[in-house]
Amino acid sequence: MTQVTTLASDYAAAPVGIVHIGLGAFHRAHQAVFVERNLARHGGGEWGIASANIRSNQRLVDLLRDRNQRYHVAEYTDSRTLTVREIGAIREALYAGGHGADRETLLARMSDPKVRIVTLTVTEKGYYLSPAEGTLMVGDPAIAHDIAQPHAPRTAPGLLVEALARRQAAGVAPFTVLCCDNMPDNGNRTRQAVVELARERDPALADWIAESVAFPCSMVDRIVPAMTEADFARLRELGVDDPAAVICEAFAQWVVEDDFPQGRPDWEHEGVEMVADVAPFETMKLRMLNGSHSLLAYLGALDGVETVFDAVSRTDFSALLRHYMRQEAAATLAMPEGTDLKAYADSLLARFGNDSLRHRLHQIAMDGSQKIPQRWLQGAQIRLEADGDIACTALGVAAWIRYTAGSDLHGHRHAVDDPLAGTFAALHDRHGDSQESLVGAFLAEEAVFPPALASDARFSQAVLAAYRSLQAQGVTATLAALNDGQD
Repeated sequence: MTQVTTLASDYAAAPVGIVHIGLGAFHRAHQAVFVERNLARHGGGEWGIASANIRSNQRLVDLLRDRNQRYHVAEYTDSRTLTVREIGAIREALYAGGHGADRETLLARMSDPKVRIVTLTVTEKGYYLSPAEGTLMVGDPAIAHDIAQPHAPRTAPGLLVEALARRQAAGVAPFTVLCCDNMPDNGNRTRQAVVELARERDPALADWIAESVAFPCSMVDRIVPAMTEADFARLRELGVDDPAAVICEAFAQWVVEDDFPQGRPDWEHEGVEMVADVAPFETMKLRMLNGSHSLLAYLGALDGVETVFDAVSRTDFSALLRHYMRQEAAATLAMPEGTDLKAYADSLLARFGNDSLRHRLHQIAMDGSQKIPQRWLQGAQIRLEADGDIACTALGVAAWIRYTAGSDLHGHRHAVDDPLAGTFAALHDRHGDSQESLVGAFLAEEAVFPPALASDARFSQAVLAAYRSLQAQGVTATLAALNDGQD
């Protein structure tokens, strides 16, 4: 029998004080839930959210509008215990993609003096920064459009620049920009994208943004799988018939650098950790949680495994993650005193084993070229500088290279959803007859691999050996050999 706790959204309507860009499942299951709890505790307040999609999914915006922006979040402790929350914190849903039907409405909201915070979940690729160098990709067509037509921007950096320019012109104090994407130093990286784009438009505007706008860093953590028909059916059986519903784990964490010149909600009462320095927590999560997820994604997908739960239910995968987190990832971290990384690793394995979540590995595998530099490669460089072992990381890189061929090791085809998918397909076509040539060609891609790492023979040889093992022996035998060598 399923134990369900239901929490209704019942408080005075809150005016919009926060604009969010990236109205996806994660935002609705994470930031919006923290804001909902804050508004409920106060019986309302001034921090309602206007949330916008700017690239795709107008259908979701329409669904939310039809429901007065209300939806449900099902938080699963396990398959038998959950809390269902009604969320009313989103006061306005906008779609500014395509021809930009709501683009001007969104910009007007961002320019409104009552809006004091703009949050973002647009994924790593949504900032148009080179994964290897961290500089704005001014040659990207979307950024080139925003440079040529700054008053009709299509990207998140472009929207931020235009809204800040309007506020500056009107003598309105700038909003705080809070990035909630999985990037190291995400506040400063967002600043980099925005200031570089502004400099293409007006150096004085760029200087004002650099000096006047706060870009605090944050770390977000909650497992939010993509919804399936089975998920919607499961919720309907529990009396929740909501086409905009989201499921997630019960665990949620938000660590935020406390730098909000124009004010903020008192989130700390909802469990948000307001700190002076987010970086250690951010790096810990990226390398241990996200790095482990990526290991499961590419190795599991190559072996026909469908979900995170299915993967960690296998002893060979759980042993791989345990060694990766405790020996490779943890050794690269400088954490505050008292942080127990072994306990953190154990808690992650427990969360991955939540039997209520069907977190698809192909969903995690998306945009690997944007993710693996911060999840694996930076840590690998640190390990090699200390003459440390990188066997798990090298195996992950090898699996990612093989995954980008568009098929698993059993011959089943899959889509490769990555900004560089065309480049990778061409590499496989050109070098597919030679494993050494193929691995070398991938490592030479400076958009992904730092040249210093790619040219390190210890790294390249480890990746090549792992690739050869996967091709010759498959995932199970490769993991068995790796895990036996770690006993």
